[in-house]
Amino acid sequence: MRATAWGASSLDALAYAAVAAVAVWASARVCRTIVPFDDGPRPGRPPITALIAAAAAIGFALPARGVPGTSLALYAVLTAALAACWYSDVRCGILPDVFTLAPLAIVLAAAASSHNAAPLLSAAIVGVPFAFAAFASRGRGMGWGDVKLVALGAAVLGWQTSLLAFAVACLLAAGVAALRGRCRAPIAFAPYLVASIAVALTVPGF
Repeated sequence: MRATAWGASSLDALAYAAVAAVAVWASARVCRTIVPFDDGPRPGRPPITALIAAAAAIGFALPARGVPGTSLALYAVLTAALAACWYSDVRCGILPDVFTLAPLAIVLAAAASSHNAAPLLSAAIVGVPFAFAAFASRGRGMGWGDVKLVALGAAVLGWQTSLLAFAVACLLAAGVAALRGRCRAPIAFAPYLVASIAVALTVPGF
């Protein structure tokens, strides 16, 4: 029985890694068409291998956490979005709607089909405060792409788990910026949000 479960989890890990690889490729293609903002974070080199490995870890961990097989496809969409958002924010400083709003629409549509309003409520509860932060900072402290990514994470994780995860992400981002002496310089915030969502998905009891 354990061998069967291990084999199934391994196949899921491979599938998630493949999905992430395609998402990274798509993000690279999209970034070629984007002109970064002059006042945005400096372009960097995304850790492609690490992103694919992290996606595999998510694919392996979810069945072990009891996630039903019918939900794994939806989580694969989220995992692809996370990989694409990390890549695009580091590479070109922008989170295209195709990697945030599109998967959010898929998640909300799936929830609506089963008459489940919790994802929509969670996205609103968590997304609205971040939207106010983006409005107050005029998109510098918190970008609108980050707000959409936050709403996506909240829709999947639930508002309580996502608030904890995003609080940790904010603290880590502020700490790293302080250590680098760039407290007022723009940073790519999506990697911190993506990492917090990934940890919440894979770590039991988060």
